[in-house]
Amino acid sequence: MARSDVGPQHSLTMANEDYLEAIYRIAKENGDADAGEGIRSVEVAEKLNVSKASVNKALSTLKESGMVDQTRYGKVTLTPKGREYAQHVWMCHRVLRAFLADDLGVDPETADTEACLMEHALSMDTQRRWIEYMKKQGVTFEK
Repeated sequence: MARSDVGPQHSLTMANEDYLEAIYRIAKENGDADAGEGIRSVEVAEKLNVSKASVNKALSTLKESGMVDQTRYGKVTLTPKGREYAQHVWMCHRVLRAFLADDLGVDPETADTEACLMEHALSMDTQRRWIEYMKKQGVTFEK
């Protein structure tokens, strides 16, 4: 029998977590770790290899969820809530990827793909516990 208290307990869908993570990663790559300067939605489309229309639809949902801000056709910025969520998703991704590649010997490309799938399937509590476990093993991750 399935338990209702077990499961991902994420406030966003898998796809929307991917969009949020992409916004955070692009901002970091642009030297804007806080995503305060904002990024263009076309950058997200290019990073995720999706259409600009898909990005705009996801941004609407992320705005409604209080995760991002965007003026009409303006740059996208993460809200404090969105930044915290994105940092957690990205941290979980890196922990899972490191575990798969370094501890299990999975090739890096496969580890990256599978980490992305796993990060959405694990509950937030399990993710936090895994991150803490890996830190205790001496694995460090920048935010």
